[in-house]
Amino acid sequence: MNPEIHQAIRERFAAANNILVVSHVRPDGDAIGSLLGLGLALKKAGKQVEMVLNDGVPALFTHLPGAEQVKTSPESDFDLFVTVDCADFKRTGPQFQLMRKPDINIDHHVTNENYGTINVIVSEAVATCAILTDFLPNWGLDIDHEIAASLVTGIVTDTLGFRTANTTPDSLRQTASLMETGIDMPTLYNRALNSRKIASARYWGAGLSSLKSERGIVYGTLTLADRERCGYGGNDDGDLINIISTIEDHIVGMIFVEQTDGHVKISWRALQPGVDVSPIAKHFKGGGHPAAAGADIPGALSEIQPLALATTRQMLNL
Repeated sequence: MNPEIHQAIRERFAAANNILVVSHVRPDGDAIGSLLGLGLALKKAGKQVEMVLNDGVPALFTHLPGAEQVKTSPESDFDLFVTVDCADFKRTGPQFQLMRKPDINIDHHVTNENYGTINVIVSEAVATCAILTDFLPNWGLDIDHEIAASLVTGIVTDTLGFRTANTTPDSLRQTASLMETGIDMPTLYNRALNSRKIASARYWGAGLSSLKSERGIVYGTLTLADRERCGYGGNDDGDLINIISTIEDHIVGMIFVEQTDGHVKISWRALQPGVDVSPIAKHFKGGGHPAAAGADIPGALSEIQPLALATTRQMLNL
């Protein structure tokens, strides 16, 4: 990273009094971890900080220090606007689209659109939390055990417990450095990846019972009726895509999640080395990584599903 960028960020953080930190809709562990990690670090440096997620913090991550401070909309003026783990500014949510562009955009998605005044995009990093683990000290911010708990959650969730192909010795060293602050790593790991409410398990059951295998693609579907029947409170897939991604003898895994606003959320996972699903998500105005990507597409499930399957086959020559 260019030293001048570090200097510019350090100066902006030092000069700012009121800072808004935002991440994407339907936040995952890295979105929440990077929001809390940066937000708490700035608070501990004496700044007034609002941490905002359009959809709030999912129940799976409410145990993280500072989670109760996250709001669903800004409540005060700010003089510095920062986004984390968000490749496309529109994914912050509709309430932010009329605001000025972010001053600082910190992310690890290869599809990031560089929409900030200052863009810190490290696509080889396993998570945005990994970027913050490396760079917070360069920006004059300390990492204590509360901040480390959030940062390690982002690293663990985005690597699926260090199982993704982009896991590196650096990511393990970053995790070790965070553990040295005194965090309870076994508990954080278990809460992030293994613990589930019974409604989530039922929701998984609905999705797994829908699985289909066609021409190298294995995919599942979660409808609004499934969500209501199972009592699942989120609008995501409950991380079911990570189970689908373990299925053998396929090229791509997908899941379709019907949304209440007339959209369909789709997640793609590459199940073979060398397969890049990010251009498919980009085609549908989404984004992500070569091995994992997603998009939120307007339209009915009955229309979007065959279109997305056909496009995936065409773009991957399946």
